[in-house]
Amino acid sequence: MVKSKTIMDSSSNGNLNEFGYERVDHWDDETTEKLSGHYQRVLELIGEDALREGLEKTPLRAAKSIQFLLQGYSHNPEQILKDAMFREDYQQMVIVKDIEIYSMCEHHMIPFFGKAHVAYIPNKHITGLSKIARVVEAYARRLQVQERLTTQIRDCIQDTLDPLGVAVVIEAQHLCMMMRGVQKQNSVTTTSAFTGEFLEGDATRQEFIHLIGNKLH
Repeated sequence: MVKSKTIMDSSSNGNLNEFGYERVDHWDDETTEKLSGHYQRVLELIGEDALREGLEKTPLRAAKSIQFLLQGYSHNPEQILKDAMFREDYQQMVIVKDIEIYSMCEHHMIPFFGKAHVAYIPNKHITGLSKIARVVEAYARRLQVQERLTTQIRDCIQDTLDPLGVAVVIEAQHLCMMMRGVQKQNSVTTTSAFTGEFLEGDATRQEFIHLIGNKLH
């Protein structure tokens, strides 16, 4: 059974706050119970007292948190796009840039975060602009590597909308490089993936790179 809990912003006093913000967490009771037990064992194995006041409820909180952070497994990115597909005779570049991403490195289960820039050139069909960001989120909220995340976003848009071309660039910082390992705090990793006119047309690709690199807003 999936349990939904609505958590209001603390400033709302039981109502939506001035920004209309309402957070809804979803978790599965059985999965939460099992994960909680594992997290308690982890605390014990690293030498902590899992029953002390500060940690008493940490296994439960961690169990719910990991389900939220990795909720992308329950989302269907292709269906997200299909739910808002419209016929439109527009064949110029559409860019949604500076999409915030928060993901989890599958090698160490440590976060990486940054921004995604996505463009496509429609071919008879467009999609709602928010759907592009939702597709990014659906893939980011999984155990990932940045390279695969980049190509998954590209392929989903290409296969679902069948546009004349797709371009995806992701810039991210990886805590597995910043907090452990080489401990390089200022490194940024950039990945890109292109199809169609972005791959074959140098001018189109350069226009995309120029536009995402300029602050037009």
